[in-house]
Amino acid sequence: MASEILWLLLLIPATSFLLLFFIKHDKRSLPPGPKKLPLIGNLHQLDGSCLPHLSLERLSNQYGPLMFLQLGSVPTLVISSADVARDIFKSHDVIFSGRPDLFAANRFNYGCKNISFAPYGDYWREVRKIAILELLSSKRVQTFQAVRSEEVDSMLQFITLSSGPINLSKLTVLLTNNIVCRVTFGKKLDDGGDSGASRFEKLMHEIQAILGSPNVADFFPWMEWINKFNGRDKSLEKYFRELDKLLDEEIQERQDLKRPEPEHEDLVDVLVRLQKDSSQAIALTNDHIKAVLNDMFFAGTDTSSATLAWTMTELVRNPSAMKRAQNEVREVVKGKEKVGEDDLSKLMYLKLVLKEALRLHPPGPLLVPRETTQDCTVGGYTIPSKTRVIINAKAIATNPKHWENPLEFRPERFLNSSIDFKGQHFELIPFGVGRRGCPGMNFAIQLVELALANLLYCFDWKLPAGMRSEDLDMEEAFGLTIHKKTHLCLVATAPATL
Repeated sequence: MASEILWLLLLIPATSFLLLFFIKHDKRSLPPGPKKLPLIGNLHQLDGSCLPHLSLERLSNQYGPLMFLQLGSVPTLVISSADVARDIFKSHDVIFSGRPDLFAANRFNYGCKNISFAPYGDYWREVRKIAILELLSSKRVQTFQAVRSEEVDSMLQFITLSSGPINLSKLTVLLTNNIVCRVTFGKKLDDGGDSGASRFEKLMHEIQAILGSPNVADFFPWMEWINKFNGRDKSLEKYFRELDKLLDEEIQERQDLKRPEPEHEDLVDVLVRLQKDSSQAIALTNDHIKAVLNDMFFAGTDTSSATLAWTMTELVRNPSAMKRAQNEVREVVKGKEKVGEDDLSKLMYLKLVLKEALRLHPPGPLLVPRETTQDCTVGGYTIPSKTRVIINAKAIATNPKHWENPLEFRPERFLNSSIDFKGQHFELIPFGVGRRGCPGMNFAIQLVELALANLLYCFDWKLPAGMRSEDLDMEEAFGLTIHKKTHLCLVATAPATL
C-alpha cells in the first residue's frame, strides 16, 4: 500500500508537468484568442447584453478573423472574414464538413438523420442527393408554382381588404408557413382556431425557440443530465411528440395501399415513394423521412419570412430604393393584375435589393455550426479534430475591408459587381458555403422574390401616422433565425396607376 501511495505522489507532479507542457504547446500552435478560465473556458467573455453574432464579432475585432475559443469544454474556431473562409473552404472543405452533436437538434432530427445535422459521410451524401434531385430540384420547385401563386394571391387579397396598418411580420410568416405546408403535405394545417395561427405555425414557433436557446449540454456534454432537472427535457419531449405525431399521420396516410395515386406529388408523397423503391442506396425508414421533412420546416419557413420583413423594412427606411424598385416592377409588369414568376428574371434591381437585404440581414448570422473531422493546419495554426466551427456570416458581409460603408443599405453597390450569394463568393454567404451549403436556396429565393415583387407592384407603402423612417426599430430578436424584435407594421394603399 505504501509503495502505491509513493508511486501516486510521484505520478501527480509528473502528470501535471506533462499537461502543462502540452497545454503550453497547444497555446502556441492554436489560433489567437482570449485567455480562458478553468472549466468555463471563454464563456464569460461572451457579452450577454448583445446577440451572439455581435459578441463574437467584437471579440474577433480584438483577436482576429481566425479566433480560437474554449466554450465550456468545447474547442471552438470562429471565422469572421471572407479571406479566412476562402482559405479554409478552398483547401479543407471536407475536413470542415462535420457537424457537432447538439442536444436539441439531435432529438428533433431523430438522431441527426436530417440533411443539416447528419454526420459527414455516405448517409449524408445519399440523403442530400435525394434532396437535390427529388425534393428541391429546379424541376420540382417549378411544380409548386401554382401553390406559391395562390398563397401570394391570398396575401394580396388580405392586404386589399384590410383597414389600418398591416403587420407584415406576421403576414409573411403566415405566407411562408402556408406555402411550406402545402408543398410538404399538399394542404394547409389549420386547427380552425380564432388566433389565425395554425397548429403547425404554433408548433414551429415553440420548436424554433428551443433550437435557438443555449443548452448547457452543448458546451458541457457530460452535463446533459441537468436537462432532466431544469425542465428542458420535458419541454423538448412535449413538442417533439406533437411534431412526431403530426408527421406520422401524414406518412401513414400515404402508406395506405388503398390511397389513390396523387395527381400532384407533395414532398411526403415523394419520400414515401422512394421508401418503397428497393433500388435506393439507403433504406428510408419513417424516422429518416421525418428528419428530412424537418429540414424543410426549420430552414424553409422562418428564414424566408424574416428576409421578407427585413427587406421591406430597409425599403421603407430608404425611399429612393423603394421608388426605384417599384418603378422597375411596374414598368416590367405594366398592364397585368400581378407579378408572375416569368416576370422575375427581368427585375434586375429587385434582385439587387434582395441581395443587399441578405447582406445586412442574413437570416442566420451564425451559420449552422460545423465540426472538424481531423487535425489540419490553417494559416500556420493547428486546428484540432473535433473543433466546433462557427462562421459569422453577418460579420463577413459587413467587413469594411470588402464593403464600402458596410452598414448602409445600398443595392447599387452590386451594379458592377459579380458577387452573389450562391456560395461562390465568400464575401456573401447567407446560404452557407461548400458541401454544407443550403440545398433549399432556389426554393427560398423563388418564394421571396415573388412575394416581394407583388408587394411592391400592388401597393404603395408608408409608415403609420406619426412615425418617421428614423423611428423604425432595427433591433434584432434573439433566436435561431434573426427576426425584427418589433414587428413591422405598415399602411398599404393602392397605387394611382399600374
